[in-house]
Amino acid sequence: MRKGRVTWKKVWYFIWEDESIWSWIVNIILAFVLIKFIIYPGLGFLLSTSHPVVAVVSESMEHNNGFEQWWEKAGKWYVENGISKEDFEDFPLKNGFDKGDIIALKGKKPENIEIGDVVVFWSAKKDPIIHRVVKKWQDKGVYYFQTKGDNYKTNPMSIRNAFLDETKVSENQLVGYAVLRVPLLGYIKIWFVEFLNIIKSLFV
Repeated sequence: MRKGRVTWKKVWYFIWEDESIWSWIVNIILAFVLIKFIIYPGLGFLLSTSHPVVAVVSESMEHNNGFEQWWEKAGKWYVENGISKEDFEDFPLKNGFDKGDIIALKGKKPENIEIGDVVVFWSAKKDPIIHRVVKKWQDKGVYYFQTKGDNYKTNPMSIRNAFLDETKVSENQLVGYAVLRVPLLGYIKIWFVEFLNIIKSLFV
C-alpha cells in the first residue's frame, strides 16, 4: 500500500511539477486526451451536436471593413434573392467572422432553422462547411437549405466555389448552428494542423 502511494506521488510530481521536456510532452498528451475524449464529447452531449466547437479555416464569412462597406459590395445578391438590408441586420452574426475564429455550435431541429442562421453542414469536402442559410424549403417531408458564405459576392455556385453545391443542403447534412464566436482562438488548431502536415511531408 505504501509503495503504491510513493509511486503515485512520483507520477503526480512528474506531471505537475517536473520541468523536464518529457513532463511537458506528457502534459500535452494528457490535455489532448482530456479535451478529445471527455470535454468535447461532454459538450456535444449538452449542446446536442457531434461538433460543439469548430475552428474557421477559410475567409468565406469575413466582412473585412465592417457591415456598411460589406453591404455596399455584397448586398445586391441578397436583395435580388429576397433578403433586405434590414433583414440582414437582424441575422445572427450579422458582421460575419474571420479565419481563425472559434465558433460554438448547438443542435437545432431543421424546422426551427431560419433564413439568416449560420449553420455547419457536411459537403463533398473532407471538412464541414460553415455558411449562412439564405433559402429554406420542404420536399416530401425533408427540409432543404441553400447556404452562402457572406464573403462570396456571387451565387454560391460560382467558379470560385463550384466544387461545393450549396443550393440544396439536406437536413441530414446539418451538424449544428452557430451560437457563439470566440475571435482568433482557432489559429491554435490551424497552426497545429499545418505543423502536422509539414512533419508528414518530411516522411512521405
